Amino acid sequence: MSRPAALRIHVDRPLLGIVLMLGFCTTVPFADALAKILGEGYPLMQLILVRFATQAIVLLPLALWLRQPLFPSARIARLTVIRTFLQMAGIGLMFAALRYLPLAEAVAIAFVMPFIMLLLGWFYLGEEVGPRRLGACAVGFVGTLMVVQPSFAEVGLPALLPLGVAVIFALFMLVTRQIAREIDPVALQGAMSVVALPILVPLIFLPAGGELALVGWVAPSGADIALFVALGLTGSAAHLLMTWALRFAPSATLAPMQYLEIPIATLVGFAVFGDLPDGLAAAGIVVTIAAGLYIVVRERAISRAAPPAA
Repeated sequence: MSRPAALRIHVDRPLLGIVLMLGFCTTVPFADALAKILGEGYPLMQLILVRFATQAIVLLPLALWLRQPLFPSARIARLTVIRTFLQMAGIGLMFAALRYLPLAEAVAIAFVMPFIMLLLGWFYLGEEVGPRRLGACAVGFVGTLMVVQPSFAEVGLPALLPLGVAVIFALFMLVTRQIAREIDPVALQGAMSVVALPILVPLIFLPAGGELALVGWVAPSGADIALFVALGLTGSAAHLLMTWALRFAPSATLAPMQYLEIPIATLVGFAVFGDLPDGLAAAGIVVTIAAGLYIVVRERAISRAAPPAA
């Protein structure tokens, strides 16, 4: 069976894609919670290094066993490098944000990403964006500001870090669109670890200073070793689940499921840290989810109304 035919089979299995996306939405809040716990005592780059090192240990042998090329072309190699830098920056900003913000609020603020992707598609790809979608973007951004406001009043500028996460991961998704159908997901994740590790490893040899160090290495012991292993495994598994989900079902089908990450993150944050959003932040989360779901429904309606390609 040819690769294009195989891809069509994957796209025609939306139920499997939905199940995989539910797995992502359930898994990634636990990875963020582990990063929040470990971020209180370990350098930021150490957490990111463990994340990519685990990915390399688990996925590189699997990609080799499957005989999947890591860099099948020069174009994919260039985009993989860009994607890797974007993911490192996005993960780093998110882990940094979790040092200051409750889990649910950090995740909710970062969910301004769909609106940013819509605007990036408008400005850079020439995609048509009507007044209703622009209005939904404005409403969603207002909802995000409602979440940011109490956090900003409490912690200051670090409350804006998830906005940086949203911008970076919007670019990350745009790059992913360019190569998702041209390389196996396992090989793609393995290739990213090959790019990331030579950059991250030297940073752990720098001196770690201060309570919230950025670089350096603090030797973990006891239960923290298990937490680091769990961080690497859950982070790698979550991202692979999302990549596979997009392979088995179209993004329009999966987009509504992604918003389940916010209530799941709220439950995880309450169970692990005892955190719940206050009244304004909770209202902002509802507004953000509603605006995002409106965009999803609008996109699906437009897609269904469009004439089939010849």
